[in-house]
Amino acid sequence: MSGTNVSRLALLRFLEEVQRRDLERTRRWIAAEEQREAARQRVQARPSVPDWLLERGLNSHSAPVYVHVGGCWNAGKRSAGVSREQALRALAEGVPACSHCRPDTELGYVDG
Repeated sequence: MSGTNVSRLALLRFLEEVQRRDLERTRRWIAAEEQREAARQRVQARPSVPDWLLERGLNSHSAPVYVHVGGCWNAGKRSAGVSREQALRALAEGVPACSHCRPDTELGYVDG
C-alpha cells in the first residue's frame, strides 16, 4: 500500500460493507430454502388419494350415485374414500361405475 492514502478506518468500513452484502445474500438463500422446505412439508402433509371413491347425491346422507377410482377428474366434491370391498359392494348393489375412470374394470368387477 505504499503511495496510497487509505486509512485503516476506510478499509474496515469497506470490509464491513462487503460482509453486510454477504450476510444479505446468505439471508436470501436461507429464506429461499425455508420456502422450498415449507412447500415440501405441505406436499408431504397432504392426505394420500384413496384408491376408491363413492360419490353421493346433493344430500350427504343420500345414496351413492357413482363409484370412482381415486383421483378421478370427474369425481364430485361429495366423494369420499372407501375400501376396495366397499367399492365392490356398491357396484354389486347397483351403484353405477363412473364411465370416465371405469372402477369396475380396475376392480375386475363383472356384473352379475
